[in-house]
Amino acid sequence: MTVDEIRELIQLARETGVAELEVQRGDNRARIRLAGFTTHQEIAASPPPFPAAAAATPSVSEPSQETQPADPNLTLVKSPIVGTFYEGPSPDAPPFVRIGERVQPGKVLCIIESMKLMNEIEAETSGVIESKLVINGQPVEYGEALFAVRKV
Repeated sequence: MTVDEIRELIQLARETGVAELEVQRGDNRARIRLAGFTTHQEIAASPPPFPAAAAATPSVSEPSQETQPADPNLTLVKSPIVGTFYEGPSPDAPPFVRIGERVQPGKVLCIIESMKLMNEIEAETSGVIESKLVINGQPVEYGEALFAVRKV
């Protein structure tokens, strides 16, 4: 995990108001915990024991279920199924949505591939895409946050 990726995670935590964010890629792990309303972050990263572990597929774990955005105008779009997250209809196509884009209910946000079936995940509320919380091609769990949408 690079310093730039960790900086992006810190910014993501600030933008979404999430109190704690933990990311694991293979044996690399970073936990970012925002303390109250200050800008203090705690980052704990452990190096992989073997170089091959660094090439493992990235995985972002959602903060605990008790942790919800502090901002009541922020809604987390969560995965309804276990599968693989895709931000566009094909590898060379642009993503369905971009950060800062306005969405309406029914707008396709991404695809979750599960058991060779492509499941379109649609916006349920109107708002602006505040942040994307997963990486294209990454496996996601049921209930894992995919996007943060600010209600307008």
